[in-house]
Amino acid sequence: MVPIETLAILIGLVSALSWGAGDFIGGFATRRTSAYSVVLVTQIIGIIIFPILAFVFSESIPPLNNLLWGAFAGFFGAAGLIALYMGLAKGKMSIVSPLAAVISVIIPVIYSALNEGIPSIFKIMGFIFAFIGIWFIVNVDLGSNLKLTYLEYPLLAGILFGLFFISIDNFSAAAIYWPLTVSRITAFFMLTGFMMFTKTVSKTTLNVILAVILAGLFNTGGAILFALASEAGRLDVATILSSLSPAVTVLLACIVLNEQLAPRQWIGVIASLIAIILISI
Repeated sequence: MVPIETLAILIGLVSALSWGAGDFIGGFATRRTSAYSVVLVTQIIGIIIFPILAFVFSESIPPLNNLLWGAFAGFFGAAGLIALYMGLAKGKMSIVSPLAAVISVIIPVIYSALNEGIPSIFKIMGFIFAFIGIWFIVNVDLGSNLKLTYLEYPLLAGILFGLFFISIDNFSAAAIYWPLTVSRITAFFMLTGFMMFTKTVSKTTLNVILAVILAGLFNTGGAILFALASEAGRLDVATILSSLSPAVTVLLACIVLNEQLAPRQWIGVIASLIAIILISI
């Protein structure tokens, strides 16, 4: 019998694999269509799959407060994506992505420490190595042209994504699929409204649709696995491990697209592996 804490770690790692694969495929699709269109289709896939899984696993509709946490997750997740993409459009991508990623991890770690107690020294060391890994994997470059305006959107996106993780943790103990359904419905309407307001709607070809659907399936799987990891173990551990997804995305780009990893990215990969070992102790 696998100990529940070990199971939570394994599920958290698999969620990183699923989210990382989804980001890789989604990133490939955004080369041919709008990033918002890719995200919107991802939400639709979740709206379809989550209720089906709820019926398959005979999950009862949870109390209203759990569904409200699902709505909060959808709001924070969609708002975080909007802030992230606006930051990527207006700032330096090499600053926006890593800063948002690290902030999104720090918020749940602090929340978990306040609610679940301080983790072991090995896990704390693992968290530190994970922060280093995420930072270097996305190849951050803080040049001399750094401006405060570059930091506004990534800070906001990171906080919103952190609240997204916390919201999932608050409903995962009672139910998973129905709150996630509410989450995706909320995000769908928010993103649709934003796209109509900013007129960022674009047509998508059939071959791109297939890639977007596959990205949506992996993204949906990542959300389910993170909720399960959060339910089985500590929120900070689940968040840290699932947030190693950029390593999966970068390694897939290296394997599939023959992209070369920069030396600092290899440092990030090694730091991430050390983090996994330390968190698992």
